[in-house]
Amino acid sequence: MAHDHHDHHHHDHGHGHGGHSHAPKDFGRAFAIGAGLNIAFVAAEVAAGLFTHSLALLADAGHNLSDVLGLLLAWGAASLARRAPGGRRTYGLRKGTILASLANAGFLLFAVGGIVLEAVHRFVNPEAIQPGPVMLVAAAGVVINTATALMFMRGHEDLNVKGAFLHMAADAAVSAGVVVAALIVWRTGWQWIDPAVGLVIAGVIVAGTWGLLRDSLDLALDAVPRGIDPKAVQAWLAERPGVTEVHDLHIWAMSTTETALTAHVIRPDNAGGDGFLHEACAGLSERFGIHHATLQVETVGGEHACRLAPANVV
Repeated sequence: MAHDHHDHHHHDHGHGHGGHSHAPKDFGRAFAIGAGLNIAFVAAEVAAGLFTHSLALLADAGHNLSDVLGLLLAWGAASLARRAPGGRRTYGLRKGTILASLANAGFLLFAVGGIVLEAVHRFVNPEAIQPGPVMLVAAAGVVINTATALMFMRGHEDLNVKGAFLHMAADAAVSAGVVVAALIVWRTGWQWIDPAVGLVIAGVIVAGTWGLLRDSLDLALDAVPRGIDPKAVQAWLAERPGVTEVHDLHIWAMSTTETALTAHVIRPDNAGGDGFLHEACAGLSERFGIHHATLQVETVGGEHACRLAPANVV
């Protein structure tokens, strides 16, 4: 819905809201079951890894944990975004999803450091693992992750659900790799295979976490979210009927799933102001996924007009 406000400096403000793409309600149960199963399995895998002295099993637990955290983050993003703003928190708790994402990435990189140090120690001082129990536990991981992935198979139209499916499918593949590694150790007695597989899994975690850390830092620093081209947004706004210039354009993430925009738009005659604001905000929502747009329409050009304008709260 777009609103406009007129004052003696002829400035209009439009605020557009659109629908948000979150995990569908009917997948809430799938998220809960998937997270519960995997949290329990991670705990069991850590215990088994310590008991069998298998670094590959401990690394696999770290990889499973990374995707459980991602699953909880996607689920939490939808919940936090629904919390009504109040008091001094005019955005509600949306930014909490970005902070959680940053904490998630930092924790995982710390865990990877521990895995790498232990792997180096194991190469220098090899430890015998118990391949039988390792194979059984890792095989259970294949079953659990495959079952969890199947729960999300029918939700590929939603990004959160699609991400959950892909992560659980990848976890199943990594657990299968641990089964094969334990089988090789059992048949050959090559103990170095276990820390080597642990290092490979650590590399997989870093590959997934590095992008998460980069994107989380960008969002925390109010950079334009990935997937949105600010030049394309500015060009599209400049092409709207009657617009002669667009400046002071800012695009930032309110949460991991919602994007906001503010811009000053010079429109000398400002004919049909309400209709213009409605069309522009609807277009930003549909074309770019920017559901929280605030436009200040100015009838005189130049930044001088902005400096003279009073501070307006929309």
